Amino acid sequence: MEASKLALLVVLATTAAMANPSDAQNSPHDYVVAHNVARAAVGLGPVTWDASVAAYAASYARQRSGDCKLVHSKAPQYGENLFWGSGKDWTAAQAVKIWADEKANYNYASNSCAAGKQCGHYTQIVWRNSTHIGCARLLCDHNAGVFITCNYSPPGNYIGQRPY
Repeated sequence: MEASKLALLVVLATTAAMANPSDAQNSPHDYVVAHNVARAAVGLGPVTWDASVAAYAASYARQRSGDCKLVHSKAPQYGENLFWGSGKDWTAAQAVKIWADEKANYNYASNSCAAGKQCGHYTQIVWRNSTHIGCARLLCDHNAGVFITCNYSPPGNYIGQRPY
């Protein structure tokens, strides 16, 4: 009898893991590691997870669940990167990589983005004074994709200042 209970438990656990495989790829650790890879590439120290910043990110993500528009929260106490992707399998690492890949558009010497390109997500990731992050991910209502937000404390992207 105990063996059959154990077998049932294994089947249920396996089914639950397969039902939403990306849950395992969206932990605080996953966000922190992805950020710290980009920061280490330019000689910066690591960011750490901050539960208060994460609570803010989660609250704002819930506000966006109905439309998942990339509209910034305008919270003066935090920097913010937003991501939206169609489907349901986008992960923390993928969103942060898309932001970090904007490095190719950033010119450190002129402290500017290439003409017509974005680089502000990247510069927020590598902003030297931003040492704490909190992020949230949710599935948008009506299967309208994935919304991810990361907030940064203290905020970065000050005009006229270099990120590092």
